[in-house]
Amino acid sequence: MVSGAFKSFKHEHRFQVENDHTVMIDTFYFQSPFGILGKIVNVLFLKRYMTNLLVTRNTFLKEKAEELSYNQ
Repeated sequence: MVSGAFKSFKHEHRFQVENDHTVMIDTFYFQSPFGILGKIVNVLFLKRYMTNLLVTRNTFLKEKAEELSYNQ
């Protein structure tokens, strides 16, 4: 991450084939600023929020990718 609200932020996608299907492994690391206060916010709010965001986004991407593969 070059700039933004997080102290650090890293998001990786890895793809592998399992039983003739492509599986995406989504690895997400973040660290909030503001020391202990940032850690408290992570536990109380951000971890759940970011997990839900990624699950929602990945569900959408999966549906769109499957639509494309069915239409070919």
